Amino acid sequence: MAGISTVLTRFAAVGLIATMASCASPQDVAYTRELAKDYENQVFDLERQLAEKNLELSRIQERYAEERKSSIVNSSFDGSLESRLNNLASMIDQRGGEVKDVERFDVEGGYLLMIQDKILFDSGSAALGTSGSQALAEIAAEIAAAPHGEIFVRGHTDSDPVRKPETLRQFPNGNLQLSAERAVSVAAYLIDNSALGGKDVVVMGFGSWRPVKPNTSAESKRLNRRVEIFVSDPES
Repeated sequence: MAGISTVLTRFAAVGLIATMASCASPQDVAYTRELAKDYENQVFDLERQLAEKNLELSRIQERYAEERKSSIVNSSFDGSLESRLNNLASMIDQRGGEVKDVERFDVEGGYLLMIQDKILFDSGSAALGTSGSQALAEIAAEIAAAPHGEIFVRGHTDSDPVRKPETLRQFPNGNLQLSAERAVSVAAYLIDNSALGGKDVVVMGFGSWRPVKPNTSAESKRLNRRVEIFVSDPES
């Protein structure tokens, strides 16, 4: 930008000289015109370079945003485990009856704890409440009491978009960001308040993209608003 300002200043000076051409010789006028054309070309070149840099910056920002989103889901998470956890809907159906606030499902390679969001967070918040902290204290003690492998904390929401202005200010990226930050809050509590090591915990946020039920009723949406803690077996 400084280069353009300098050239524009010189260009303006050339224009001032041109207005004085009536007092100059033909040779001076010709020289002034050539100088003005040269500065004009410099301005065009600098403006083109600036446009190219702005385009490059925009592409970098877009690429960073995409990488940031994709990094929320850790690529080391085994695909076969993912397919097993995606059968959570059928496991719920097989269990029958009302789903409790905290449910445990044993799956090949470990076990999954499904925690309803209502006992962890207020609506539209990623800050743990008192009941959430108490529930997680018991869960952390249970996990730490037995050998285990990696622990995957997975945040989920229903399909209702984030609309409240105060919630949007906190989570401008909507449900994806809300689910990820809720998972972070749960993972941080597990690490800070138990013997679990941070290197063993992986945080994942899915927003509304991994529902256990279609978002067609209040009960289904309740089930979809959840945090899952998958504890893998030691050999995994």
